This record gives sequence, structure tokens and C-alpha cells, in this order.
Amino acid sequence: MGRPKAMLPFGRETMLARVVRLLGEAVDPVVVVAAAGQALPELPPDVEVLRDRHEDCGPLEGLAVGLRAIAPEAEAAFATGCDVPLLLPEFVRQMIELSVGYDIAVPRVDGFDEPLAAVYRTCVLPRAEALLDRGRLRPAFLFDEVSTRRVTADELADVDPKLQSLANVNTPADYRAALVEIGGSRPA
Repeated sequence: MGRPKAMLPFGRETMLARVVRLLGEAVDPVVVVAAAGQALPELPPDVEVLRDRHEDCGPLEGLAVGLRAIAPEAEAAFATGCDVPLLLPEFVRQMIELSVGYDIAVPRVDGFDEPLAAVYRTCVLPRAEALLDRGRLRPAFLFDEVSTRRVTADELADVDPKLQSLANVNTPADYRAALVEIGGSRPA
């Protein structure tokens, strides 16, 4: 993108603030995990901001930090990235509902798992930490070790027919398209 995605303007808020707001409509608490030293926009005071304990360990590190923060008060977390400004709270609620009875519920669309649009039970924390210790840094490695439900696009169609909640903003063209989707103006 050429600049930090979390700080991108998105309507009257930043992209991260928008994702946090939308997520907050479906879950409580909202925890943001960022890399050490990563600049973040201003967020609501009830949002807990944590930092990765170890550098360059990717999303699995962030997941472990977040799960540790919510346990034991919460038994599961919906994990997402800062770059999904079209996230729908209904999608999050549906994923949580579909996760009942499983350690992880992850969307599987077009043959690919979406580990940053998934529900993780806090009981997977020891396995996540063990994977980190072994240098196996992808959240997907957890899927083979615990009870995982692959959620199909059909199971999400009622709440998110276009699967907008999975639309990452990775390029300037993605950014412009997401702005247009919400009826916003093009970025400067």
C-alpha cells in the first residue's frame, strides 16, 4: 500500500478505527494486537491495545497475545486484520454461532482457509504457543491440531452474500474499491 493500512482514512475514521467499531457491534471486549512500535490511530478508550511479545512471528503471535488477554473471562475470540473495512457484524455473529462445539471455526472459500476471519477458542492457546516455539508461525497449523470446522460460503450467504467481510485491502485499487463500496469518496 505504500503506507500503514491501519492509518488509512476511511470515511470519517481510519481503517482500523472502522474495523474496531464494526467488530464492537458483535463482540465485547475488542482487543487490538499490534507489532512493537507500530503506529496506531486513536481508538476508543475501552479498546485494549497490546503488542506482540516477539518480532516477526506474524498473525499467530498476535492471536496468542490476544487469546491470552481475554482468557479466562471470554472463551473465544473472532480474529481479524485491520484491513477489512467491509466487515459485517452479522458475519462475525454467524461465525461465532457456527463455532459452537469446535475449537476453531474458519471460513473456507474457493479452496482456501481464511485464518484472519475465524473464531478461536482460548483453549487453543497452549497449542498456538507450542507452534510459535517451534517456529511454525501460520495460524493454519493449528487447524490440523485441534477440532476445526471449515465454514462454507453457503453457510455465510444469508449474512454476507458477497463475502465482503473477507475483502482485504492490499492494494491502492482495493482501497479505492472499498471506499466506493461504502459510498465514500476516493482517497486523495
